[in-house]
Amino acid sequence: MRVRLPNQPGALGAVASALGAIGADINLLEIVEKRGAVEVDELILDLPPDQGVPDLVEACDSLPGVQVEWVRNYPRGGGIDLDVELHRRMAADTARAAETLMSAAPLVFRARWSLLLDVSGPPRVTASSPGAPELDPEVARRFGPYDTIHRVDLERGWLPGWEAHHAVVAPLSSEQVLIIGRPGEPPFFASELARLGHLVGSADAPGTPAEAGPTSRPGVHRTPIAPPLYLRQDG
Repeated sequence: MRVRLPNQPGALGAVASALGAIGADINLLEIVEKRGAVEVDELILDLPPDQGVPDLVEACDSLPGVQVEWVRNYPRGGGIDLDVELHRRMAADTARAAETLMSAAPLVFRARWSLLLDVSGPPRVTASSPGAPELDPEVARRFGPYDTIHRVDLERGWLPGWEAHHAVVAPLSSEQVLIIGRPGEPPFFASELARLGHLVGSADAPGTPAEAGPTSRPGVHRTPIAPPLYLRQDG
């Protein structure tokens, strides 16, 4: 869910209280931007069975200066338990740690696809999950730079027939990077980049990846996903 609220003390707390009043459980929150008197936040939350999207929107919109911009279903999965299990599997077979991380990344990070990119020469895909795009060297360069963890936003049509995606790029070594792609919203959270930074540090590859940062670069999509359950149309 993305919500717009006043950029002032107590506003976010009021939103959290309103959500709590209808039994919503906030799993993750990220401040997307602050522009003057307005703050934009994105939240991942669970709703109880007896509450729906209209209740969620009404609870937030009832607060002064607060508006819900969109609500979308977000698949379950990911979190510290999967991170720990993935770390264990990577440590148990260090020779295949990169491939293990790549294959598990869509589940662990609630994404659609992932791939490994060899950047020792013209960039080329060496392994990928089902549904991952085929990247020629020119398109693959859009995911650079390859020496730091960063987010990438790919516009609709970045590949013929593909919709908009969010992606994240993480170096495994000076010659290999991991790319994870997610169609639609939300973008990758800063906390997800931090988790990825920990995991790529576990991959048995030369070199040390840079720490996760907030850099955002122009961005990706492929198979269309369901539209938002709620999308504000009144601007």
